[in-house]
Amino acid sequence: MIYASSKTRGMFEKIPGSGTWWIRYADARGCIRREKVGSLEAAEARLKIRREEAKIGIMPLLARQRRAVPFKKIADDALVYADDHKRSAKVDHSRMKKLKEWFGERPANSITAKEIECHFELEKSWEAGTWNRYRSLLSLTYRLAIRAGEVKENPARQSRHRTESSGRVRFLLPKEEVKLRKVIREKFPQREPELDLALNTGLRLSEQYGARWDDVDFERRVFTVPLDKGGQTSHVPLNAAALKALRDLYRQHGKSGFVCGGRCSSRSWFEDAVNAAKIKGFTWHCLRHTFASRLVMSGADLRTVAELLRDKTLAMVMRYAHVAPDYKLAAVERMGSSFGVSVSTKLTPAVEAQKSASTMVQ
Repeated sequence: MIYASSKTRGMFEKIPGSGTWWIRYADARGCIRREKVGSLEAAEARLKIRREEAKIGIMPLLARQRRAVPFKKIADDALVYADDHKRSAKVDHSRMKKLKEWFGERPANSITAKEIECHFELEKSWEAGTWNRYRSLLSLTYRLAIRAGEVKENPARQSRHRTESSGRVRFLLPKEEVKLRKVIREKFPQREPELDLALNTGLRLSEQYGARWDDVDFERRVFTVPLDKGGQTSHVPLNAAALKALRDLYRQHGKSGFVCGGRCSSRSWFEDAVNAAKIKGFTWHCLRHTFASRLVMSGADLRTVAELLRDKTLAMVMRYAHVAPDYKLAAVERMGSSFGVSVSTKLTPAVEAQKSASTMVQ
């Protein structure tokens, strides 16, 4: 390669005429170093500084230049993680397509929180929940990239989190359950155990229809969810009604590896049954709300309900508090009976004297 040198020793162009100058010098240890600088003037100034540093024994602080990692790379890594650890991996793949359309080949470290919000705001149809789910996926993507040493900051974490409405809790009323069971027994009699299992365990649709018989322990009365929504293994206790439903299902599908016979969902019968029973605004997920609401109405405290629903926080569980408005009163009454002092309706001597004096004045 032909180098072009300047009149000042220790400066050269790798490509003659490019205007990009390099410097060559010996550092404080006597090691020969080369640095890409830029303009001729900048190279002259940098070379002077390096030589002065070498004289007084200071080693140069050189920035380690790394090739910027594109967003597409950290996005693909996040999807690999989702496949291994999350039940929502399919949803993550779908959402990541849009994120790749926005940021694909961009250097991951060049994307800002403001830019993320601008893209989100252009999606007019998004509810607060959708906004937060995309933000959460982006944040996970950057957290994994930081752990891998590919980026230093997480812009998604600095973007806004929108307040979500807790929504209306729809649960199955007793009279609605009577109508629904009547329709199921007439049109889909073999499906009733699936309904009973959902009502007595609060399993999510994907958990119930993806469950295998290996996950059921009849002796210990425990149903194991190998990978729940939070990416953890959880254990669901089985009451008598749930055990009966599972035994009925075993008689139907014992030879199958799946509790519900390998079906993907309840769509083939549940919606028809609900419509035939003329129950409005009711979906399969409402069975989970029914499970939680009945627990609260039966006297279960909200912490227990949260554990049975396998929710990480009490925020979502508080939606069910209204179905048992006396639970707060019951709590303070229990505290009062345990630690309180007996209350007497008799007036104290001072109050009694004040009352007598008032009577005499009248």
